[in-house]
Amino acid sequence: MAIAEEASDTGTLPAPSFSPDDLADWSGGDWRGPKPDRVTGFAIDSRAVRPGDCFVALPGSRSDGHFFLSAARDAGAACAMVRAAFEPPFELDGFPLLRVDDPRRALASLAKQHRARLRGTFVCIAGSCGKTTVKELTADLLGALGPVARTKGNWNNDLGVPLSLLRMAPEHRYGVFEVGMNHPGELDPLASMVRPHISVVTCVGPEHIEFFDGEESIAHEEAAALRALDAEGIAVLPADDKWFHVLRSHVKGKLCTVSLTADADYRIEPGPPPRFVVTEWATGESVPLEAPLPGRHVLSNAGLAIAVARLLGVSWGAIAERLRAFRPPSMRWEAMDLGGIRVINDAYNANPLSMRAALDAFAATPVAGRRWLVLGAMRELGAREKTYHEELGRDLAKGPWFGAIFVGAEGAWIRSGAVRAGFQNALTAADAEEAGKLLVKHLRPGDAVLIKASRGVGLERAIDELRR
Repeated sequence: MAIAEEASDTGTLPAPSFSPDDLADWSGGDWRGPKPDRVTGFAIDSRAVRPGDCFVALPGSRSDGHFFLSAARDAGAACAMVRAAFEPPFELDGFPLLRVDDPRRALASLAKQHRARLRGTFVCIAGSCGKTTVKELTADLLGALGPVARTKGNWNNDLGVPLSLLRMAPEHRYGVFEVGMNHPGELDPLASMVRPHISVVTCVGPEHIEFFDGEESIAHEEAAALRALDAEGIAVLPADDKWFHVLRSHVKGKLCTVSLTADADYRIEPGPPPRFVVTEWATGESVPLEAPLPGRHVLSNAGLAIAVARLLGVSWGAIAERLRAFRPPSMRWEAMDLGGIRVINDAYNANPLSMRAALDAFAATPVAGRRWLVLGAMRELGAREKTYHEELGRDLAKGPWFGAIFVGAEGAWIRSGAVRAGFQNALTAADAEEAGKLLVKHLRPGDAVLIKASRGVGLERAIDELRR
């Protein structure tokens, strides 16, 4: 759940504007020295400051934002929000400082107050995997109706959610925000901050299970997005999910279901890829569409986004057009051609659900030559982490792969399960760079390779070796 700089289009509307008096009132702080005229944005990294921003000085694991005030000022920041007890050890030449008890809590308070004055329709996206794809799909589809603000990249934690909300202008008609977690109790305050009219839970699986009692506990945590709805709110849920009954128990308003296997408000029927058909129960209409990406899980993700879009009035024609134009975010099924070799970079994150979904999608992807895998660790799986990796290896062994490179200690567990299940061309690499060198040695034009692991592995570095 790290904050990463990733492009996210919120339209061409002017940035929201904040008065210094409102900022002091909303944060419970007071100004030291002069006040800025206006504030038009917020940043927690001095390198990301834009003119007019309020730089929020946060303590970090490696450094303290309070020691980057000069850099923020020189980058054009209008002011900074600092701890009340902070005394600058250097001259700031009248740089406005908003003093608060705790800048992190104050940032959340600012976002809540800003959200209270916005009149758009808000959608909250939660789930164990697929959140960012569903968020991007939903926002793209709603763009047919008017300006849409959305979570910037993967900004879905207790810093990213308020920063994303504070980027939303009053003129935006829709706000689509994802919320993420890795510990119990994190999602309720984030979903409540969004105050959604519609909430979506993409799926439930063993994401961050190291910190939970089991998958059912994760289901109850993801249901925070549903608890944040009022009695008039709409929950959009995948009826096929193993934990659908748990999610449904948290719904107190209207429920809209999406299913690939049974009757639902939106029934998704796969056809010859990339085609599929959506049947809308309320109207009886069955509409043929084209999936933006391969894989059965993509149809479920697309179905959830389509359900939200239809609930808010997007036409089938606009949905079809925008699905065709959809491009996934960086490192999420990001396909590229390097010297005649097809590389699919899906290395943004990984858990047992998303790994299997990616493998299924890759197996269904047309390839002229041979299919290769580069797989690494799935993190935060707790006491059963070795078992989860070995089970993945066992399950992938019968797939249409010519060869696979298993990276690191966790990759060796995947390899062990695969070899025991009969997989033969199983190579090992200590790290991403070594995996890249093996790819250079073994791949040939026409081949395709899927690269996937948890973000901390940095498995995308293997692609750099191919580029070189």
